[in-house]
Amino acid sequence: MPALEFVMPAPQKRTAKGEQSKSQPQTATVMQNRAAVTGPGATGRASDLVVTQLEEQIISGELADGAPLPAERDLMERFGTSRTVVREAITALTSRGLIENRPRFRPVVRKPEYGAAIGAMNGVIQHMLSGTAGVKNLYDSRIFIERALAREAATSARKPDIDALREALHENESAIEDSGRFYLTDVAFHGVLYGIPKNPIFPAIHEAYVSWLSPYWTKMIESRERNLINFQSHKEIFEAIADRDPDGAEQALKNHLNAAWEYVRVTFKSDEI
Repeated sequence: MPALEFVMPAPQKRTAKGEQSKSQPQTATVMQNRAAVTGPGATGRASDLVVTQLEEQIISGELADGAPLPAERDLMERFGTSRTVVREAITALTSRGLIENRPRFRPVVRKPEYGAAIGAMNGVIQHMLSGTAGVKNLYDSRIFIERALAREAATSARKPDIDALREALHENESAIEDSGRFYLTDVAFHGVLYGIPKNPIFPAIHEAYVSWLSPYWTKMIESRERNLINFQSHKEIFEAIADRDPDGAEQALKNHLNAAWEYVRVTFKSDEI
């Protein structure tokens, strides 16, 4: 009986260690990005890495203020991730005020600044302003800050500051007969106080207060008499500041805003008070 002959298959050629398949090209950067998210010791969501790296590029200026964000497909390729992850990252950056995202337009880079940082709280603040208590708490914080600003102005305002406050007061007086314009000049008068310390945080806070509280001001009954009363209060604040009287300036400011609150309070339903 003839012997059986076994034929061993030829050994397959192995690829060199670390050699990548040509059908799935991956750059070292993409591999590192994926490892940072999925490798041993990785924490957080996949979008966190995208957010962190894009945030660093925005802050450093690599992604310039006002420039469009790279297309979603480019970001997908750069980070080796899905469209869903990229969109999660864009949403997170938008909530931080680092990106302006409008429907049907490519997101635009917004370099961090105080107004954007404070504006990022809009959603939370609006939720808190659901009743009189929330509005009053926010309003009281405004009184606290402006009392300090009035004292600061009375002790350290320079001549250009006093001149700016005087001009704002003059504009406020000229608008007494026009409630719509009076409101704008009222806001401008208080805005000068926020600018006197030359700290960019304060004007940003002022803009936020105007944004958050203006819906409640529009509910107030418009009248020439109310405008005149508010102007007289502004005049008292100005005169105390010009006379370098910090106690008088703080008290005049406090009296003015406390009285102004009463105009707002009566616009709420009795069961909300």
